[in-house]
Order: sequence, then structure tokens, then C-alpha cells
Amino acid sequence: MRTPCAADLPILKSSSGEPALCLVTGATGYIGGRLIRELLLHGYRVRVLARCADRLKEHEWINSVEVVDGDARDESVLKRVLIGVDVAYYLLHALMSATNFEQEENQTAQLFAKHAKEQNVMRIVYLGGLAPEHQELSKHLRSRIETGQILRDSGVPTIELRAGVVIGSGSASFEMLRYLTERLPAMITPKWVNTLIQPIAVRDVLRYLVGSASLDSSISGAFDIGGPDVFTYREMMQAYAKAAGLRKRIIVPVPVLTPNLSSGWVGLVTPVPLTLARRLVESLRNEVICKDDSIRRLIPDPPGGLTKFHDAVELALTRIKEADVATRWSNASTPGAPAEPLPTDPHWAGGTLYSDTREVTSIASIDQVWKFVESIGGDNGYHSATWAWELRGLLDRLVGGAGLRRGRRDPEHLREGEALDFWRVEAIDRPELLRLRAEMKLPGLAWLEFSLEPTGTGSKLTQRALFVPKGLFGHLYWWSIAPIHGFVFPGMAKHLVEEAEKARS
Repeated sequence: MRTPCAADLPILKSSSGEPALCLVTGATGYIGGRLIRELLLHGYRVRVLARCADRLKEHEWINSVEVVDGDARDESVLKRVLIGVDVAYYLLHALMSATNFEQEENQTAQLFAKHAKEQNVMRIVYLGGLAPEHQELSKHLRSRIETGQILRDSGVPTIELRAGVVIGSGSASFEMLRYLTERLPAMITPKWVNTLIQPIAVRDVLRYLVGSASLDSSISGAFDIGGPDVFTYREMMQAYAKAAGLRKRIIVPVPVLTPNLSSGWVGLVTPVPLTLARRLVESLRNEVICKDDSIRRLIPDPPGGLTKFHDAVELALTRIKEADVATRWSNASTPGAPAEPLPTDPHWAGGTLYSDTREVTSIASIDQVWKFVESIGGDNGYHSATWAWELRGLLDRLVGGAGLRRGRRDPEHLREGEALDFWRVEAIDRPELLRLRAEMKLPGLAWLEFSLEPTGTGSKLTQRALFVPKGLFGHLYWWSIAPIHGFVFPGMAKHLVEEAEKARS
């Protein structure tokens, strides 16, 4: 078992003398999933609040935590989940919401603060964003600051940790930096590449989060956290290129690229979808460096000091190369994506259901075929008409969707609830079922499902594409792409089976 990031720090005890009970919200998010592991390794008891608890079941820590399935915007849920909690970690945000995310974040924080006070929570710990003084803030940063203020005004001692760019395998900021630098050896960039940045390694963020739990109850306030290096964003891209073994990048800033134009550019080049890219880019107009390092007196640096940028990049790239990425930004829920259950044939009464079903028998066993089914997507591709999948991904990116660049967390294994290209893994029942729910921009709801069953001589693969149209355009969409389905889907099912049979021989 790995050593926790805060192994040398004290642990908070509850009034009964046992380790404190920590509530972690945002457990399906990038930081939340990693924090749970760190708290458990440090000896804390952990309760988890998640809107989609099924998405957590394949984490290695799932049997060591108490899981509450519910929405933090529901007062009845908050009353229940905060009972007996000593430390509440507030890791909620509405950054991917296409609607009024500022209002949503404000209301959710107010409800949480109210019920934390009523339940006598000893401490709230909140991860916010670095924000400069006396500058006009982006909507994203302004909302982060307002959320912190609401929590601090709750009457519960609150530690607000303000971080800028987080460097770690799977973080949205890191993915944006990584893809911009790797894909573009020469680029014309907006002027925000000259903004000063103080990145911080995710392991140091986790150390501060865990260490905040045991701080004296008299300590409350906002604290800047950052790593030992300060760059402009342009210098950070060059430092990434050096750490990744790439040639020095040619970067030419120009003043004519607006935030909207540059976020569209980021959305096309990187896996970060347009809505998130726009809000990240807007925040890069502001200088994000630490003005106050008092947190380092309260939570001392780890042995060897805070992680240098070069080391953080090397560690993140190693994790990616070894398929050891614990959490990714894309694994959090995506508002606006279809959330309805699969319309199964016997019970569907919601209108038209289009289906494309293909069946292929194989001499390979069910386990042998499953191996190739579960490895679909990402760099492994879709086994048929690669150009068509890439074109569909590009079209999705152009209209602000996820496209194919979210890729896979692991080249061989999937977790229920995680992102896979422009799909969400909705269900896994090894080695019999894999169901993917579409998160591409569509005039309807769509799924791609693979089911396997053994036969006397091998196995049978059933591949189903399902589509529930919304409005006339939804029907037109299905019939317009039906010819493409006619050669994409038969080839995919057939080649999946063929690959399994080749590996068998």
C-alpha cells in the first residue's frame, strides 16, 4: 500500500476518542476520489456523498467507506449525511453547467453551510481558487471566492485552500497544458500565455486537504497554496515540453485572440470540452500566484519539500504511461448529458426507439471476447471505419461536445461511471455486459451496448445501438446516419470477434 501524502501529520480525534469522521462531497470528481484514499490511509473514518453512488463501486476503497446516495442541493439529504460528521470536505462545483453556474454554486454552498452549523460540524475544508486582489475576476474565480466566503460565514471553523493550476495525471488543467504543448510545436496564442501562474502538484494539494482536518478549531480563513515554481503560462508550456522530452515550442502571443476564440481553440486541440475550456481560459486572464504562505507554518512542507513542477510533470506522465490514473476530471457527471435509464424493449413506452442490432458467434470463449469489448475506444479505436469515428468526434468538438479526445483512463479496464471518448460507461457486468451512454451533442438519447453469452462451441456477441429521438430533427438525424451505421456497426462486431479469435490461436 502506498504511503499517504500526509503520513507525518497529526490525526484529528472525535469526542469519543476514535478517528474523526470525514464527509467527502464531490467523490466522483478528480480531487474527491483521491482525497478519500488519502484520508483512509491516514486513519480517518470516511463518509461519501455522491449523486451517482453506482459510479464509485469499482474504486478500491469502496468497502472501507460509508456511501450516501443523494444530491447536496436536497436539504433532506444534507440533514442526514451531516449527522455525526467531524470534518466536512466541500468539493462541489457547477463548472460544467451550461446554465447559471454562479447562482447554482451560491445556493448549494448556502444550504451546506446552514446544515453543517445545525449538525455541529467541527470543521469545513474547502478547495477554492487563487484570485488576485484589485483585479476584475472571471465568473469562475468570482464564484469560487463567493463560495468560500459563504462557508466561512457559516459559523463553522472553515479552512479555504486557494489553488491555481493543479498538476497531476487526469486533472483538467494538466490535460489542457499537456495537449496544447504536445500537439502544437508552433502556435499563435492569446496574450494570457504571459499571465503568471504558480502551479501545485496534486500530491501537495492532498497533503494540505488532509492536514487541514487536524488544525486547531480557532483557525479559520482563506489560505493560498502553490508549488515552489512561478511561471508565465508560456514558460510553463516550455517547462512541460522539457520534462516530456519535447523540442522547445514556438509560441507567439497576439492580442487579437479573445477569450471566446481562444477557448474554442483549446476546445478543439485538447480533450477539455468547450464549456469547461471557456471558464478555465477566462480564469487565466488573472494572475494566480500565492500572496500569503502562512499555511506552510500551519501545515509544514513534506520531507524533501513541496514538489517541483518538473517532478510533478514526470510523475503525472509516468502514471499515464503505466495506466495508473486514479481519477480524471472527465469522470465527474456532465450536466446536460442523458441521465434517463436505458429504454429496455419490454418496458419502453416513451415514444420511438430506434435500434441497430448485430449478432456474431465465435469459437472464442466469452472471456476472450470480453477482453476486446472492454478495451474498446481511446487509442485502441473501434475496430471498424476509424475515419468515420474520427469525423464524428471532430464534428462533436466543433459544436462544443466532448469528441474523442477524452480517451480512456486505462487501456484495458473500465470503471462504471467513467468517461470513454464521447461515451459514459453506464453499466459493466463482466464478462456479460458493457453499456455506454452517449455524451456527444445529439438531438436525442443514445447508447451503445455489448452483451455476451456462452454457446456450446464458444460465445455469441450481441451489439446494439439505441437511439431515442427528440423532435423531428432527432428522427431526421437517425435516418441521415443510417447508411453509415450500415457499414460501421457490422464491421465493429465482426472485427471484435476476429481479434479475440486471433489472440486465442
